[in-house]
Amino acid sequence: MKREFDNFDEFAKDYRKTHDKSVELSGADSDYFSEYKIMELLKFEKADNSMKILDFGCGDGNSSKYIRKYFVNSEINGIDVSEQSIDEANKKKIENTIFQSFNGEKIPFEDNQFDIVFTSMVFHHIEHNLHENILNEIRRVLKPGGRFYNFEHNPNNPLTRKVVRECPFDEDAVLLKPSYHKVITTKSGLNIKNINFTLFLPRHKLFKPLLGLEKFLTWCPIGAQYYIRSIK
Repeated sequence: MKREFDNFDEFAKDYRKTHDKSVELSGADSDYFSEYKIMELLKFEKADNSMKILDFGCGDGNSSKYIRKYFVNSEINGIDVSEQSIDEANKKKIENTIFQSFNGEKIPFEDNQFDIVFTSMVFHHIEHNLHENILNEIRRVLKPGGRFYNFEHNPNNPLTRKVVRECPFDEDAVLLKPSYHKVITTKSGLNIKNINFTLFLPRHKLFKPLLGLEKFLTWCPIGAQYYIRSIK
């Protein structure tokens, strides 16, 4: 059967434990990587604004947990194709947050609903020929002026390729080159404002004094991850 999008039902219950093991070489855990992405949003967004935020491909809700931590006045919706992951997300009982499964094609909301759509490490689990439709759907549900943040692994980084290659739930992943990512985003009609590269150094204590330098390297295309910020 042809792969269209990866369903994480079989990994849902042990996802955090599996992910922690996969990234232990980095010196950080799964929670660290969830939280840092939300802190990246704070470089562009006002935390105390009352907004409606969609966590697209929310998995077990770990990113939504940190969205709630920092965006305290916002309403959060999370969607994912994995029903088992949604069950795990609902167990977190995150305030003013609703999780639901969907079919991977049609986002179950009306047009112009969200101020922010956030997605983390999702598109490399979706068949590339479906990216255009998904991006069109994301654009549809964004309000005029709404922002889309799409975080991805950077295939230009050899450590990233090693981690992905050895991670059980990334077996079928096809990483997005930044050039491809930019093309499909622009094609959807979204206006790219930033492409920022992140995570240049290990998170071990030895490197902690140097981590502040990473803010000057967002232009450098060898970070372990990167994200595109675009606006409708």
